[in-house]
Amino acid sequence: MNGSPENIVVADIISAVDEHVDATRCGGLGDCQDNKRCLTHDLWMDLSNQIRMFLSEITLADMTSRLDVRETADRQSRKRIDFISHSHSH
Repeated sequence: MNGSPENIVVADIISAVDEHVDATRCGGLGDCQDNKRCLTHDLWMDLSNQIRMFLSEITLADMTSRLDVRETADRQSRKRIDFISHSHSH
């Protein structure tokens, strides 16, 4: 991804790694129940859209400015480094 962290939104990051925000069981296809739309399909589609809109308003800069996010990222990086170091020492 190119651009400054202020211009990159979380929804774009999720799309860039071929992930999707989808609360439906059918993947949005509408074949939820016996190849037909289930009773709550539209509700779950609306929720998926709301999540996408929410994630489109959060930038990478917003995320990295949060202390809890930085602490989690640091912890996960240390864990990854420890794992790599440990697996190469055997």
